[in-house]
Amino acid sequence: MTVRIFIPRDSAALAVGAERVVKALQAEIVSRKLDATIVRNGSRGMHWLEVLVEVETPRGRVAYGPVAARDVAGLLDAGLVDGADHALCHGLTEEIPFLKNQTRLTFSRCGITDPLSLDDYKSLGGFKGLERALGMTGADVVKEVTDSGLRGRGGAGFPTGIKWKTVHDATGPQKYIVCNADEGDSATFADRMIMEGDPFVLIEGMAIAGIAVGASKGYVYLRSEYPNAILIMNEAVEVARRAGVLGASVLGSGKAFDMEIRSGAGAYVCGEETALLNSLEGKRGIVRAKPPLPALQGFLGRPTVVNNVISLASVPVIMEKGAEFYKNFGMGRSRGTIPIQIAGNAKHGGLYETAFGLTLGEIVNDIGGGTASGRPVKAVQVGGPLGAYFPTKLFDTPFDYESFAARDGLIGHAGITVFDDTADMLAQARFAFEFCAVESCGKCTPCRIGSTRGVETIDKIANGIEPEKNLALVTDLSNTMKFGSLCALGGFTPYPVMSAINHFPDDFRPAATLQAAE
Repeated sequence: MTVRIFIPRDSAALAVGAERVVKALQAEIVSRKLDATIVRNGSRGMHWLEVLVEVETPRGRVAYGPVAARDVAGLLDAGLVDGADHALCHGLTEEIPFLKNQTRLTFSRCGITDPLSLDDYKSLGGFKGLERALGMTGADVVKEVTDSGLRGRGGAGFPTGIKWKTVHDATGPQKYIVCNADEGDSATFADRMIMEGDPFVLIEGMAIAGIAVGASKGYVYLRSEYPNAILIMNEAVEVARRAGVLGASVLGSGKAFDMEIRSGAGAYVCGEETALLNSLEGKRGIVRAKPPLPALQGFLGRPTVVNNVISLASVPVIMEKGAEFYKNFGMGRSRGTIPIQIAGNAKHGGLYETAFGLTLGEIVNDIGGGTASGRPVKAVQVGGPLGAYFPTKLFDTPFDYESFAARDGLIGHAGITVFDDTADMLAQARFAFEFCAVESCGKCTPCRIGSTRGVETIDKIANGIEPEKNLALVTDLSNTMKFGSLCALGGFTPYPVMSAINHFPDDFRPAATLQAAE
């Protein structure tokens, strides 16, 4: 019986030598005349173990990692094809605590299947949600998504069903589904993992959205910095089209939906939906004033659903198992699961899908294992470069939209960056202003000018120039940016700046003053 050995083609694995491992293993299989084949799967999301090699055995898949090309011969000598013990062996993959304790709904297939195998996808429930949706009215599909409590996973947390209903009820000769795959936040990789590890779930989610609102065309706006995801998504769309999943008659239903992959040009601001739409239309990626809302006048001036990758990829399980099933996970107004991405100075970096409600401390210390450096945690930034810095005294905060908002934070795309006690929070506040200045589209003054003045003012504080006066100026400037900017780039930059100032005031005091106080 041919032994299947799984090695990810996910970018995280490729970055640490997956292709070299594959080449070494292929050479050994040939030279040893082994009855074995290599399957390129997605990542399981345990990035500290990449390259993670899994061997299929009668008792389940056995995991080895992190594996380098130089380890391959020794692993085979020790009995890799039989799942034998080795220093790099972690036992059954599904029993590794980081993976075992998750609630994987959206990522249920990621790392398990060949991403481009329709048979693999169907064998694990693929297209059941789409099949159910095709037997319902568009309004009923919209109601199912609304009742599930699904909210936008891209950052704003807007109820997905309400956005869909607006487009469903709008009139127009053509409607569109646009997937925002411009995943530009630091410490975020959930979108990429889905597109590289389970692309058909995104295709299915977009097709359901199209059927629900009456849109026959969809686009995935994918950041140019993800060449592997672009390649896999394009291949997956072609596979789906040949199989009749996409096209003039979706799964033979007579209802049309097709889609294309479009690549961005590296602008962070194009993660904002109206800047994205301008870029998709071939225009400069700058923010549009709202109203009109994209749901009414979006792509090419037509009614458009703009949803994040994870929002759309969560729809198939909702349609397959029902709104109540999905709604039973989570807390308060934050329903379902959230793929938390742990990065930065973290011992166990990776993706952890779970129901809303874990505390920040549980995520960082218990799941993430604390810092990789072994030093004490000083701060955690949640929500990418525009997210607030949380000190350890706030680690009792539940991971849900309202709890974070109540403490002047935001979940954003659920990326978590861990910092140890060597971090300089004044430098981090400066970086927030600098990042905004570099990435601003330039349309509105609070963002364009405010971010530049912010860098200058933080530099004055760092140099001991009228620190109290300049701290007050930063606070005033932050309020102007927060309430005067057209979009979240300028509007959310005050979150990291003010949280750093409020929670870590000593980092903003001149060294001489600190020494005197001590």
